[in-house]
Amino acid sequence: MAGHSQFKNIMHRKGRQDAQKSKLFGKLAREITVAAKLGTPDPNMNPRLRAAIIAARQENMPKDNIERAVKKALGSEGENYDEIRYEGYGPGGVAVIVEALTDNRNRAASDIRSFFTKSGGNLGETGSVSFMFDRTGIVEYDRGVASDDAVLDAAIEAGADDVISGENGHEIYASTEGYRDVAKALEARFGEPRKAALIWKPQNTVAVDDETGEKLLKLMDLLNEHDDVQNVYANFEVSDALMAKMGG
Repeated sequence: MAGHSQFKNIMHRKGRQDAQKSKLFGKLAREITVAAKLGTPDPNMNPRLRAAIIAARQENMPKDNIERAVKKALGSEGENYDEIRYEGYGPGGVAVIVEALTDNRNRAASDIRSFFTKSGGNLGETGSVSFMFDRTGIVEYDRGVASDDAVLDAAIEAGADDVISGENGHEIYASTEGYRDVAKALEARFGEPRKAALIWKPQNTVAVDDETGEKLLKLMDLLNEHDDVQNVYANFEVSDALMAKMGG
């Protein structure tokens, strides 16, 4: 479980450290617009849009901004974004997946490639590392929403694949096919989750030394700070001391 919890810590660094709210809101709005454009503008009928709106609320994005992002999808003036997944290896051979929404494929590819190269890693072909991850749905609740047993019972009843409860809260995992139904059932029982999304979950994590870990965390920050990058996933774990040093 240590590896899993470290994975969660690394993934959450972006949210905790991103002082540039305008940049964060821009990324959240972009995801809302794309989700609404690809599906229906009704979040109750569009699980991706619902997940994007939940993520925006968690970051205290104003309601007006959320509504504006949805409306943008309905008009013809909205930009067209391409969804691209980049895969590669960071320092120490760690597997990294980068999800991007961009209106300029060449810029995004060039920038992301340079981040990998500067860190001592390299960008690979699509599929080069994703086989080491599972594409899965996750629904997260705060610790106090219910007891471990109550969440486990509700998750089993909803058809979830796995539940992990700990001091950071409850994480319920579901297949990509069953994720929407599981999320709906849990929301009916416990209210709106703090997160509901499809993610890339590493099948295993590798421990790295502090020197390699520092390079990897810097690469994660570089990627997360790029305007086109929406999500970054990696399969490594570092020491608690390094996380504290890096402000994690």
